[in-house]
Amino acid sequence: MNEKRDIPPPQQDISRKRLIWLVISFSLIMLSLVVIFVINKPGSIEGVKIYEQQVRGHDDAYTIVSSDLPPVGGVHHSEWQACGIYSEPVAPEQAVHSLEHGAVWITYRPDLAAGELADLEALAGDQDYLLLSPFPGQRSPIVLTAWGVQLEVESSEDERIGAFISRYRLGPTIPERGADC
Repeated sequence: MNEKRDIPPPQQDISRKRLIWLVISFSLIMLSLVVIFVINKPGSIEGVKIYEQQVRGHDDAYTIVSSDLPPVGGVHHSEWQACGIYSEPVAPEQAVHSLEHGAVWITYRPDLAAGELADLEALAGDQDYLLLSPFPGQRSPIVLTAWGVQLEVESSEDERIGAFISRYRLGPTIPERGADC
């Protein structure tokens, strides 16, 4: 009379196995998403140069040495450049301060064609935290600069311009995001 019958495991054991399965499945899904994120680098823009660890600080006597590209950060004046459209070059020491606050500084060679300049003015005209000015001597017709990042383009019709502004205006590289510009 002692028959052996299959007795189902207690409900608690089934729940524990189910929970373990769910945790493992969730972990695998999250790991897959991280791998996809790292491999595809969403938001990366071809040609963007990243300049790590920009020194910061205010020094009103400091002068940025002119080069063939606008500066991407560093020591700068205590007064920032008001964002907007300028037909004359602006002081790089003040523009860098605007970058620190979240601005994208679009510079162009003074000999840029009128139609190209009109495109840039239309783009910059209705957005906050954009600074547009000529930069004599720069090697590319148009350069977009945010704190620690820069993109050189040949034409105002380059689709990367909009992508750069969307990604880096008040973006992830900004030390004092949202301060006055």
